[in-house]
Amino acid sequence: MAVMPAAFFGHGSPMNALEKNRYTEAWRAFGQAVPRPRAILVVSAHWYVQATAVTAMARPRTIHDFFGFPPELFQVDYRPPGLPELYEQIADIVHPAWVGADRESWGIDHGAWSVLVHAFPDADVPVVQLSINALKPFDYHLQLGAALAPLLEDGVLVMGSGNVVHNLGGVSRALPDAGFDWAQRFDERAKELMLTDPTGVGRLDGHRDYDLAVPTPDHFLPLLYVAGVAGATGTPAQVLVDGYSYGSLSMTAYTVGMEPPPVSGTGVAAPLPDGPPADGVNV
Repeated sequence: MAVMPAAFFGHGSPMNALEKNRYTEAWRAFGQAVPRPRAILVVSAHWYVQATAVTAMARPRTIHDFFGFPPELFQVDYRPPGLPELYEQIADIVHPAWVGADRESWGIDHGAWSVLVHAFPDADVPVVQLSINALKPFDYHLQLGAALAPLLEDGVLVMGSGNVVHNLGGVSRALPDAGFDWAQRFDERAKELMLTDPTGVGRLDGHRDYDLAVPTPDHFLPLLYVAGVAGATGTPAQVLVDGYSYGSLSMTAYTVGMEPPPVSGTGVAAPLPDGPPADGVNV
């Protein structure tokens, strides 16, 4: 079994699941280049709860955790198998940290499937999700990511899905393919650290633009898991694709332990739905 990489994807709008643009083409190129995983462990911004848990069902459901989008998006049914036995393996390697087994409440949310429908379109690789514990500090998430690193040697692809910069209240529809100066400063500093000192991203809460770039931590925290893997393996990240969406969203994606494949494709990230995105639209 080949040693798997880890990867972080800036997933942006759920509509990227239906789009073809330079970001979705990068996700597709990644899926074609990576050795076939035994399983994919996803840390998604959209399973942000007050506990650390792992999905442990044989057939996880597709979760449409958003509203205000076209009917076509609600018809996406990404149904790979689960891998219940992976729960025991994860619980063992992260001990003494406690991890619960979720056998019925969650599934595969759009933070996961909006990327996976491009990277693994056949839905034939088992997918397991790890929740983000909202009660824990940055160091906990970095350390848990580091503890997961041995999974790579057992053929498990560790994947984070969020956005380094994610401020829905600050989006500008006039900037579909550009970032505000504060968004660029924060994203570039994160990039510098991911490429040279990955665990340093755990100190970005001290950056002058942090409060604008990360008004809530849910979309940022998946990056810490991939940074933890990178730190534990001594393998700095590489940029798969980067760019901005609507001023206040970063679409930067990283690979760890894998040379990024050549990326083609054009076009801006998927559009946001009509109406103010801060009013309940979950991306």
